[in-house]
Amino acid sequence: QVQLVESGGGLVQPGGSLRLSCAASGSILSIDVMGWYRQAPGKQRELVAVISSGGTTNYAGSVKGRFTISRDNAKNTVYLQMNSLKPEDTAVYYCNAGVVVTTATGTFRRGAYWGQGTQVTVSS
Repeated sequence: QVQLVESGGGLVQPGGSLRLSCAASGSILSIDVMGWYRQAPGKQRELVAVISSGGTTNYAGSVKGRFTISRDNAKNTVYLQMNSLKPEDTAVYYCNAGVVVTTATGTFRRGAYWGQGTQVTVSS
């Protein structure tokens, strides 16, 4: 019913920048919180940044001041601008969204949806 498609990952040198995008599609009535998480090899998935539908943001301490999350509500899209990248930022980055959908019976249901992940590698 809902798909989140991420793009923008890749290989970058330390100190470089990348911009991730995540577009939601499907039987969407509304989207509340959208966010980015990451998972490095051998580690648990962790929160990177979240943004409410009204634009309130919250960041992990390790990325504060370097990463910026934003969203375009008209396009159901969330972005993550990543600057001053470090090797420890290397991970698979996942998009997450809280989405209210309309069902086939005409009711509403809220669910949390995940994208497929995009690899970010920071290395010289």
